[in-house]
Amino acid sequence: SLALLAAAALLAGGGGPLNPPAGPVASTYKTLTEVEPRIAISTLNTPGDADSLFKISQPGSYYLTANITGVNSKHGIEVGASGVTLDLNGFELLGVAGSFDAVSVVATSSLTNIAVVNGSVRNWGRDGINLAESIIVGCRVEGVRATGNTRIGIYASLNSQVSRCSGSGGQYGILVRAGSTLSDCSASGASITGIYAETGSSLTNCSAYANTGDGITALAASTVTNCSANANTFNGILVDRGTTVVNCTVSGNMGDGVRAADGSTVTDCSANQNMGVGIGAGYGCAVTNCTAAFNNREGISVASGSTVADCNARLNVLDGIWCSHGCVIRGNICTINGNGGDGAGIHATSGDARIEN
Repeated sequence: SLALLAAAALLAGGGGPLNPPAGPVASTYKTLTEVEPRIAISTLNTPGDADSLFKISQPGSYYLTANITGVNSKHGIEVGASGVTLDLNGFELLGVAGSFDAVSVVATSSLTNIAVVNGSVRNWGRDGINLAESIIVGCRVEGVRATGNTRIGIYASLNSQVSRCSGSGGQYGILVRAGSTLSDCSASGASITGIYAETGSSLTNCSAYANTGDGITALAASTVTNCSANANTFNGILVDRGTTVVNCTVSGNMGDGVRAADGSTVTDCSANQNMGVGIGAGYGCAVTNCTAAFNNREGISVASGSTVADCNARLNVLDGIWCSHGCVIRGNICTINGNGGDGAGIHATSGDARIEN
């Protein structure tokens, strides 16, 4: 029969030794701790206190096993130790009226190295993720969606990393303290600023859309690269002194497209159909290789001691390029400005300007 033939073939091929090797036989099973070495968020492992549903009091790796619904006058999860990683595990923390933060740090602690990843926080009475309430350094927020929180969607501490996150609604979508890095993030519907970064921060591949305040704000000595700001009620990108803005797109904003303070550099940017100035820069700035078209005021406007080089300004309602005292305007193309208004191709309003090529 076929069964006998199969058995004969198995015997002929050999099935390995039937006798076990010499020595004691060791167990091959894994303990529960070895299978899942992290700690589940629960009333047993992480009991809450007077102002939190759950509280993490020891360093370690923690994870959610289900959604969490907030209650009045309490945080969802409070962190009171350094060296904590909290994996939301794809679950949601849902706030209610009068609730505090979805995830927060203890306000009186000096903490470091806290990470919150992979989940969503929605409709909390204060902040979605608040890792900046105390003196705290070096946090990470990754893969978190924050929606409809009253104050700040994601609030990160000094020298933090925020990546692949989104914040919508509230006063700020995402806000980071000084020296932080943001990448691949988005913000919409914030009443003050979509994305706000303090001094010395770096923003890459971020977008701000339809915020009712400014789209992106970066304080002094920051870098904004490969970002977009569209249809915001105020300015698209607003940066403080000594900031670099590179390869960004701003369009349809009700204020200026890019507004850069003194000593800043704006390079390879495109500003179109903004209701204010396409690209506006303060004293001693450099605007190079940019395009500004169909803006409702000047295409490019710079204050004293600035340089505008190799730019294209066309079809703006007022001047293509406007400059003040002691500027260098070189190698630009300025056509069909005064488009529906009164504007020159290049308008130098004070002395000692050099206009060439």
